[in-house]
Amino acid sequence: MTTTKLTYFDFNGGRGEDCRLALHAAGVPFVDDRIKGRDWPQHKGNAPWGALPVFERDGKKLGQSNAILTLIGRETGMHPSDPWQAAQHEAIMNACEELRNRTDKVMMVKEEPARQEAREKFADNGLQAMAGYFESCFGDGPFLGADKLTVADLKLFVVQKWFRSGGVDHVRSDALDGFAKLTAQYNAVLAH
Repeated sequence: MTTTKLTYFDFNGGRGEDCRLALHAAGVPFVDDRIKGRDWPQHKGNAPWGALPVFERDGKKLGQSNAILTLIGRETGMHPSDPWQAAQHEAIMNACEELRNRTDKVMMVKEEPARQEAREKFADNGLQAMAGYFESCFGDGPFLGADKLTVADLKLFVVQKWFRSGGVDHVRSDALDGFAKLTAQYNAVLAH
């Protein structure tokens, strides 16, 4: 019997959470290996790319959340089989990573009032622009794949959850509420 294992930090968020959700939504049994941040240095050398999450099966390891999500999606029907649609979903997943990277940059600003100013500017400009791009990717919805949940939906959900939960201080938790399709997608994934 094949054992699938996903290793990520011991919290519900970030790049490993969308992979966990994908495995769960697809009904794939897996070992949910959660490590404490303080234990990460002893694991880092065994991780592809020196980063988490790590997906393991049949003695093989795969790193990078988008690659993991694409694999899970292809194997379980949660990623489009049409090459053009698949590429569009992969672009959305890459854009989610870009949004995380942009957010990480403003989170590096530690001193007040520059910290608050940088994050509010990001929320009013960068986040709103990215949300508009995401919004333009939806058809009739509520999911990116119309009425079918995809791995790209899970990635976008986890990123939205970060902002909607108030996870980035000085970014209003309702900053995405003006985007009806994003909000509908978030709520549909939450209900799923």
